Amino acid sequence: MPSLDFTLPHWAYWLGLIFFPLAAMWLARRPKTKSGRYSLPLGYMILITGGLIGLHRLYLKSLLGLIFIPIFGFILYANGAANDARSVLSDANNTLRIAERTIEREEPRVETALADLDKLRADAEAAEEGSFAKRSAERQLERAERRIESGQARIEEARAELEAMRPVAEEVRGQRSFWHNAASYAFYLILALMAVDAILLPSMVARANAGIHEEPVSEAEQALAAIEAQEQKEDIEHVSQGWTGWIDRLSLYAGEFVSYWAVIAVFVYYYEVIARYVFNSPTNWAHEAMYLMFGMQYLIAGSYAMLTEAHVRVDVFYAAMSSRRRAIVNLLTSVFFFIFAGTLLVTSYIFAFDAIAAPSGNSVVSDWARGQTGFFEMLSRITLSQWTDPNIRWGEISFNEWEVPLWPMKWVMVVGGLLLVLQGISKIAQDVRTVFNSANTVKEAD
Repeated sequence: MPSLDFTLPHWAYWLGLIFFPLAAMWLARRPKTKSGRYSLPLGYMILITGGLIGLHRLYLKSLLGLIFIPIFGFILYANGAANDARSVLSDANNTLRIAERTIEREEPRVETALADLDKLRADAEAAEEGSFAKRSAERQLERAERRIESGQARIEEARAELEAMRPVAEEVRGQRSFWHNAASYAFYLILALMAVDAILLPSMVARANAGIHEEPVSEAEQALAAIEAQEQKEDIEHVSQGWTGWIDRLSLYAGEFVSYWAVIAVFVYYYEVIARYVFNSPTNWAHEAMYLMFGMQYLIAGSYAMLTEAHVRVDVFYAAMSSRRRAIVNLLTSVFFFIFAGTLLVTSYIFAFDAIAAPSGNSVVSDWARGQTGFFEMLSRITLSQWTDPNIRWGEISFNEWEVPLWPMKWVMVVGGLLLVLQGISKIAQDVRTVFNSANTVKEAD
């Protein structure tokens, strides 16, 4: 199988997190086409992302898509067999290397000991009986004989291992080559089928649309559409009137923005699975990119959760209260919220500034953050090379092999904390408004 050596560029990662949600939000607001029709752009997207298992044909309700599944399954099986053979081959090669090194190490030692053996025997015979020289010569002779005996035994054992493992290594090498080639040919077959389908896809979509018969909308579909409309209505109903409305809208749009990051995760993990199990090329960036993304999503979505009251709360007593009493409770407990949100905002700012000023940063912005240059001098020194030169780092980077910059994530923490504080201010203003409006209503009733 061919290998995949693609590593996601850092700039593509950060730009993708920005522009993909914007495009998704724009597409979500476009007028919907006639329901029940097959889409050619969607068909091509499915062909690119899921064509290896024939999802594009299954999308068009073509049973020929089932042909892809056994071929793809064979690729997985062949890759597994090739990996098993590679493990066995690695063990065999390791045994061969150890045996060869044993022979290389022991043969000179044995030869040296054999060359010195006659001299040691002569010294032992020439020494006076019972003397210290006699005993010393005999001990040296015994050590030399033991060295020769043990060395020859190791050499024989190593040669036996060489004779036994060389055929095994050759056989396993052939098996690995066979399964590797089989997986490659199956993959090329799927690519050929996908190329043919890429040409035929417009006619396939047209034929599938021609076979659609207009049917009345079922009650289940009507109920589902009503639920979706109600959910959209409920979100917008949380937006308040007056000056707090712009804060609520900001939180609403921020939550919608980061919600589309989950779609990015689907594509990234799909790529990781295909790269790992089909091409035997696991990535060094997919997992790190996604857990950083979900961490940022959690922080940004905090204000949205507060706006829509989607956070976890104990409602045993709270739910039974009137709106005025709930507002009073919110005002009393808001002090704890602002302690948390304020601490998050301040500490996040410290972390973000420290990330820019990290010793690994060699940009003019890092110099400014460390106090080495002034603000206006920093602005005057920012050039295009500060953005495009791969040797220039703006601050803290990941300690993993991908080495993604971490300072943008730290500044996202600041944004998340700021949104949370703003939403807290909006909530307090609405609660105060509720308390006073309820009081005025009571007075008018009296």
